[in-house]
Amino acid sequence: MNPSTQLAPPPLTGGKLVLATLAVALATFMNVLDSSIANVAIPTISGNLGVSVDEGTWVITLFSAANAVAIPLTGWLTQRVGQIKLFVAAILLFVVSSWLCGIAPNLIVLLAARVVQGAVAGPLIPLSQAILLGSYPKEKSSTALALWAMTATVGPIAGPALGGWITDSYSWSWIFYINIPVGIFAAGVTWLIYRDRETPSRKLPIDKVGLMSLIVWVASLQIMLDKGKDLDWFSSPVICILAIVAVISFVFFLIWEFTEKNPIVDIRLFAQRNFRGGTIAISVAYAVFFSNLVILPQWIQGYLGYRSVDAGLVTAPLGFFAVLLTPVMAKIMPKSDARVLATLSFLGYAGVFFMRSHYTTDVDSWTLVLPTLLQGIPTALFFVPLTSIILSGLAPAKIPAAAGLSNFVRVFASGVGTSLVTTGWNNRTILHHAQLTEQTGVDNPAYNNAIASIHATLGGGMDQAEAFFERSLNAQAAMLGLNDIFWLSSIIFIMIIPLIWLTKPGKGGGGAAAAGAH
Repeated sequence: MNPSTQLAPPPLTGGKLVLATLAVALATFMNVLDSSIANVAIPTISGNLGVSVDEGTWVITLFSAANAVAIPLTGWLTQRVGQIKLFVAAILLFVVSSWLCGIAPNLIVLLAARVVQGAVAGPLIPLSQAILLGSYPKEKSSTALALWAMTATVGPIAGPALGGWITDSYSWSWIFYINIPVGIFAAGVTWLIYRDRETPSRKLPIDKVGLMSLIVWVASLQIMLDKGKDLDWFSSPVICILAIVAVISFVFFLIWEFTEKNPIVDIRLFAQRNFRGGTIAISVAYAVFFSNLVILPQWIQGYLGYRSVDAGLVTAPLGFFAVLLTPVMAKIMPKSDARVLATLSFLGYAGVFFMRSHYTTDVDSWTLVLPTLLQGIPTALFFVPLTSIILSGLAPAKIPAAAGLSNFVRVFASGVGTSLVTTGWNNRTILHHAQLTEQTGVDNPAYNNAIASIHATLGGGMDQAEAFFERSLNAQAAMLGLNDIFWLSSIIFIMIIPLIWLTKPGKGGGGAAAAGAH
C-alpha cells in the first residue's frame, strides 16, 4: 500500500489506552528527568571522580548539546525506521547508556556515556507526543497533550529532589540506574501495544553535509565554552582554534542549509516573524531558567552546607503551581492572547530572580524556598503560550519541522547558557573576592578586630582564626557573585519581553502547540 494513502489506526480504548499512556509517559518522564536529576549530584560526582565542580557540570552541558543535535534527525529517522521501532529502540539505547553512566569509573567514560544518552534521547520527546496523539480520539487531543505536558513538567522539577535523595541515601550511580527498570517497562509495554500500529517506512536521502557541519559547530562551541575558563579563554591556542572552527562551520552550515533541497534543519523558518521571535524568546528564557537550576543547588551545597537531598527539596516546590496550573492553561489558551500570558510569565520570572538577588550567606530555608514555590506560576505560563506563538501561522506541513527546529535551539541554548552562567558566576566570585581582600590587612582596624573576635570565640592559634576568616570571605564572595547572576537573569527576562510583542497575535489553540515546547 502506498504510505501516503495508508489509513491511521483507530484510537485505543479502555485499559489498553491507560496502560499505553502510562508507558509513553514514563519514557517521557525518564528523558526529561535526566536533564535535571544530576544537578544536585554534581558536587558528589565531581568529588568521587576527582575533578572540579566546573568539570562535573559538563555532565549536564554535554547531554544537552548531544540531545540538541539529535532532535533534527527525528523526522528522517521516523520515516526511515518507523515510529514505533524508533521509539522503542531509543528507549532501550537510553537504558544501556544509563547503565554505562552508572558504572563509569572516571569522568571521560561518564561524559562519553552522557553524550550517547543525550543523542538517543533526541527522538523520545517528539515521538512520545505523536504516539499519544495517535492513541486518543481527535476530540480528546487536548487531554492527551495535557497529560503529556504534566509529565514533561514534573520531570525537571522532581529531578533535583529525587537526585539528591538517591545521592545521599545510596550512590550517585543510582540516579542513572533507576532508568533501567523504568525504560524496560516502557519499551516492553509500548512494543506489545503498538507493534501492530507501526507507521510506514521508506528510504530517504539524508543531508549528510548538513548533519556533519551541525555536529562540528555544536561540538566545537560547547567544548570551547566548557574548557574556556580552565584554559584562560582566548589566551589559549586551543580555545582560539575551537572558536575559529565553530564560526566557520556555523557559517558554512547556514549557507548549506539555506541552499539544500532537503535540509536537515529548515532555517528558512526564521523568515517567519512569529517563529523567529518566539524561538529566540523561549530559547533565551529557557537558557536562563535552566542554568540557574544548575548553579543554585551547587551554591546551596557548597556554601550553605546543605545535603544533596536538602538542596533538591529546596527546588522541589517549583512543581506545585507548575503542575497545578498546567491543565488550566489548556483551557484558557484558546480564549487568551498568548503574548499576554508569555509576558506575565517573563515578569514572574524576573520577580523571582530579583528576590533571589537579595540572598545572604545566612539565608534561612523559607527564604530559599519561597521564590522557588512562586516560580511555579510563571513556569505554568511559559511553555504553552510561547509554543503557540512559534507555531501559529505556519502551514500544517511545516509544523513538524518548526517544532523540531525550535526544540533544537531551545535545548542547545540550555547547554550554552549553563556553561556561560557557570563561568560568569566564577568570574564574579573572583572579582568580589579581590574587592573584599582589598579591605583586609593588618593596617585595617576592622580586620584586626574581626580576627581577634574569631580567635576569642574559636580559640586555637591565629592561623586558625585567619583560615576561618578566609572561608567566610570566600563564602561572601560566592554569594555576591551569585546575586549578580540572579540580578542579571531578572534583567534578561525583562529585556526579551519586546520579542514577544514583535510577533503577530495568534489565534487560540495553544493546546496543540504545547507539545512542541518541552
